[in-house]
Amino acid sequence: MTTSIIEKPQGIWVIGYGSLIFKPPPLYSFKVSGYLKGYIRRFWQSSSDHRGTPESPGRVVTLVSLDDLKSNPKFHNDIHLYELNGTHHESELLDNDESQSLEIKDITHKVNQLDIDDLRVWGVAYYISPEHVQEMKEYLDVREQDGYSTHKVPFHIINVDHESQETNDVLQHTSTDPKTGDYFIESMIYIGTIDNESFIGPEAIEDTGKVIKHSQGPSGPNLEYLSNLANAVRHLDKSGRSRDYYLEDLVGIASQ
Repeated sequence: MTTSIIEKPQGIWVIGYGSLIFKPPPLYSFKVSGYLKGYIRRFWQSSSDHRGTPESPGRVVTLVSLDDLKSNPKFHNDIHLYELNGTHHESELLDNDESQSLEIKDITHKVNQLDIDDLRVWGVAYYISPEHVQEMKEYLDVREQDGYSTHKVPFHIINVDHESQETNDVLQHTSTDPKTGDYFIESMIYIGTIDNESFIGPEAIEDTGKVIKHSQGPSGPNLEYLSNLANAVRHLDKSGRSRDYYLEDLVGIASQ
């Protein structure tokens, strides 16, 4: 689930913020990691086809934009946020040693005081070479369903998995952020928006954890999805910038 595609003459990019991070597409040339700005990642999308059943839906991730958080009446101005990079110091969420402790504190912020740069969701991007484009499109058409629709957002590239001539050639045709110099991809991304019929947020993290703990679908146990995602996201960046404290907190609740 949760991928995006941007077409280029030399191939396509497949961007993932959910299961594609730990379960990549079967055919890709190289991988990069980075982030989307102005979104939070939440297990607020009901899943009746992958990690649950129609009779007992599980939960999978989607993105909620800062614009939706600010403008939609279903979200309160006071919200527990885990992804406040830089400006609000993520380390405040942890007790003792940040690199070791998993005891996470809730921090409440006023949504209307947040800026797009305050929120980052880390993910990956896979480059698919031209000869595999059609096969991967068909693959993603099956994988992306149950409420997801396409939207265009920039993905900022921070780390390159490995450098090669192909990597350099592809990135030379990629835009750069004038402020930071980072590469970024103007990407079509699949999101379960807040008005799709499978969106169940906002939902208390304790309630989400209970559903995940007991749900299972054709793709396997819901808790397996969550655990794999939290672990994979944590290791996207060697400097620790990619840690998602919402996912780690949710793992602890669902594992009890």
